Amino acid sequence: MATTRGEKFSAELLDQLLAGRDPKSVLDSGGLIGELKKALAERMLNAEMDVHLEQPEQVEAGNHRDGSSAKTVLTPEGAMELSIPRDRHGRFDPALIAKYRRRFPGFDDKIIALYARGLSTRDIQAHVRELYGLEISPDLVSAVTDAVIDEVTAWQSRPLESSYAIVFFDALRVKIRDEGLVKSKAVYLAIGVRASGHKEVLGLWIEHTEGAKFWLRVMNELKGRGTQDILIAVVDGLKGFPEAITSVFPDTLVQTCIVHLIRYSMGFASWKERKLIAGALKPVYRASSAAAAAAALEAFDQGVWGRKYPAIAQSWRRNWEAVTPFFAFAPEVRKIIYTTNAIESLNASVRKAVRNKGHFPSDQAAIKLIWLALRHITERWKSPPISWHAAKAQLAIQFEERFVLSE
Repeated sequence: MATTRGEKFSAELLDQLLAGRDPKSVLDSGGLIGELKKALAERMLNAEMDVHLEQPEQVEAGNHRDGSSAKTVLTPEGAMELSIPRDRHGRFDPALIAKYRRRFPGFDDKIIALYARGLSTRDIQAHVRELYGLEISPDLVSAVTDAVIDEVTAWQSRPLESSYAIVFFDALRVKIRDEGLVKSKAVYLAIGVRASGHKEVLGLWIEHTEGAKFWLRVMNELKGRGTQDILIAVVDGLKGFPEAITSVFPDTLVQTCIVHLIRYSMGFASWKERKLIAGALKPVYRASSAAAAAAALEAFDQGVWGRKYPAIAQSWRRNWEAVTPFFAFAPEVRKIIYTTNAIESLNASVRKAVRNKGHFPSDQAAIKLIWLALRHITERWKSPPISWHAAKAQLAIQFEERFVLSE
């Protein structure tokens, strides 16, 4: 059978396959395409069996074929019944459709991707029905997504870099059912920035204990996973954090997140006033030194907004010890610290994923979805920000031999 240039199959072969077929059903899962997919899958399974039986250990053991068994598997196009070859010793585990699995590779990934984008199990069920004409149960969706728990556990305990230039700690709140009640719980995230400028999520934790005890556990966990030094830790005034981190990483410089201080300040004002107050605070965090910043804060406090909202200046003074380290750095480093774009952007994406959930049935369910969302988001983290090159030079001067380039 001759084929013309560029064709994969001869015209004669295609004519044979299409002979007597209803054109309307050729591309249906029950038509020619479905039959071809079934035939190809079974051919691949038999080829896998041939390779399996040719292995020296199988030949030595006298293993051989022992018929086949029917197995219904799910594909994006619908259910398909395959004839799975068996071997006498029951050692054959095909890569195409592994034992105990009933879905083709890729199908689980589609479900997990939809779940990571915040769709509920019912929404995914409707989505799969609409796109593929395949009926799946919410329990199946839960079973597929539950399979990632082992991955989450491995990820949460993976080894970390020995040193991080900056680590941002922040929290988002989610509703989780606990002891029959729906409670608002804090889920804490940590983003580490290596000396190279590449960033990674170090872990996520749901707080079960108060303040310093919780943070001490987190810090010890990070150290136990290999981190020996953190140059700068940027936090949102978290209770007990400075004491916890310096007890584990005594040389770490703890810096209050400037963005969170500004946001807290805005909470005292009306929407119309917020832009004006933000402008009035700029001289404080853009000052050339800690002394100049203190003078700017005093001027703000004595000004129209400080007199109207005295709690704003008070909140800055309460955190002043953790604000002043910021002024030791050049503008290139300050911008990276006070904008905290990395964790702000991450939290916004995670909140978008959890928004449709209402509340989670358990801590584990919340961790599962947030981790899947993180995995989807961080796939785009390929290169350091352009501004990191200048910041890197400043950090190398500031921290000398502690600033370690690992790559």
